[in-house]
Amino acid sequence: MNEIYRIENITQLNQMMNQTATKHPLVAVVDFSKVKDFDKSNAKITSSFYSVMLKEKCEGSIKYGRQYYDFQDGTLIFIGPEQVITMDIENKEEAEGWGLFFHPDLIRGTSLGLKIREYSFFSYDTNEALHISESEKQTFVECLKKIEEELSLNMDKHSQTLIVSNIELLLNYCNRYYDRQFITRHTNNKGTLAVFETVITSYLDSDSIKTEGLPTVKYCADKLNLSPNYLSDLMKKETGKNAQEHIHFHLIERAKNQLLSSSGSISEIAYNLGFEYPQYFSKMFKKKTGMTPAEYRNSN
Repeated sequence: MNEIYRIENITQLNQMMNQTATKHPLVAVVDFSKVKDFDKSNAKITSSFYSVMLKEKCEGSIKYGRQYYDFQDGTLIFIGPEQVITMDIENKEEAEGWGLFFHPDLIRGTSLGLKIREYSFFSYDTNEALHISESEKQTFVECLKKIEEELSLNMDKHSQTLIVSNIELLLNYCNRYYDRQFITRHTNNKGTLAVFETVITSYLDSDSIKTEGLPTVKYCADKLNLSPNYLSDLMKKETGKNAQEHIHFHLIERAKNQLLSSSGSISEIAYNLGFEYPQYFSKMFKKKTGMTPAEYRNSN
């Protein structure tokens, strides 16, 4: 079993990448073409900070989440704190690209700190990486250079605000690029949506609903080899409803059928649908339909 290298801070990161100096203890911009003798290939690495990496002219692979992902030109990969990756890089001398690394302490108490969880791509698996065009790449690098320029100046009371603002700007651009990617992959997404619907209905038709309980987004995402966040974002873009809302829709439709086609009690129907507590079933049903299960049965 490979040893896991843990990177605790930005200074340690710079030392590992043989950077000459640490300009700021909580954030770094790295030009990968200047990184030489990187000796952690094929090692498991985890860190305490957020990482955004643009890879170009880099042969090799990275394991992040459940599977391997081959680097491609113009690929952006987002890694959150405490996530483990395994890198296997060849021809390190020719590797190009950029990296932005920032510690949670940098954004704590800022507007970005309050909304960082909204950038769900930090928990996407790498097979869901972001592929950007040449113009998008230029915008991305310009944002990084603004951050790098600010880091090169003497620190003053405005430094943190300007650095964090530029990081937030960069992440907002990445949100736009992911939206574009969802649109350009519309045909493939339709296929994913169909399979997702099949996964839900198959689960509801099986005995698992009684033994394992309600289907979860994670269960469905695992069946599709996607991360839960990516699946929810994809469903939201394609249908206007996230993955959880899709699951609830199928549950309510099943509940309606059982309420009208059987004489079982509300509690029995709730248990048959995987609800541990009938009260939770009744609450969800009313929220989705505007009526309690008993009212729905009586009105029909």
